Amino acid sequence: MRTYTGKVTHGGAPDVRELAGLVISKASVGPMDNNTYLLRCRRTGEQLLIDAANDASTILGMVGGSLGRIVTTHQHYDHWQALGEVQAATGARTTAHELDAEGIPVATDDPVSDGDIIAVGDVNLSVIHLVGHTPGSIALLYDDPSGHPHLFTGDCLFPGGVGNTFGDKDNFARLIDDVESKLFARLPDETWVYPGHGSDTTLGHERPALAEWRSRGW
Repeated sequence: MRTYTGKVTHGGAPDVRELAGLVISKASVGPMDNNTYLLRCRRTGEQLLIDAANDASTILGMVGGSLGRIVTTHQHYDHWQALGEVQAATGARTTAHELDAEGIPVATDDPVSDGDIIAVGDVNLSVIHLVGHTPGSIALLYDDPSGHPHLFTGDCLFPGGVGNTFGDKDNFARLIDDVESKLFARLPDETWVYPGHGSDTTLGHERPALAEWRSRGW
């Protein structure tokens, strides 16, 4: 079995991680190298997609069969370019935070808020609302009972820093406060982070730099 690294390239094959209860497939799509994640419950086969960002044909090929739900992590255009086509092809229900739903051109069937649970077969994902990158950005947490937590952070947390707040000091303060209190303060170092662009990381790898991030202001 190939070891999962979380490193993918646009046009390349997905990287696949097989957990006890969940299979995670990661692919890079579109000109901004967005990450899209397909989650499949091992027992039921039910599937959920995180960010139908671009390249609908690539995403549909990765899905292969039925798709129950598409979660959009936030309203920025590069995270929903393929949403309409993938939703139309699969009939999947759409989910986003209630504060970002109006900024997504495909209707949100099931708006969510902080603390809500999204089920993928036997697997539960917890919604974590993180303010600052957009008003309604969310992360999704799978607290694997057979291993360490897995955290899908959209554009709120990357290797090397929090998401872009476009020079707005208030939004930066909100975002780093939320990232510290809702992620780093609650979750262990071994928590694996799957960001909206680029390579994966862990909370433990990033934790020593939190004070530096806050000091530099981005």
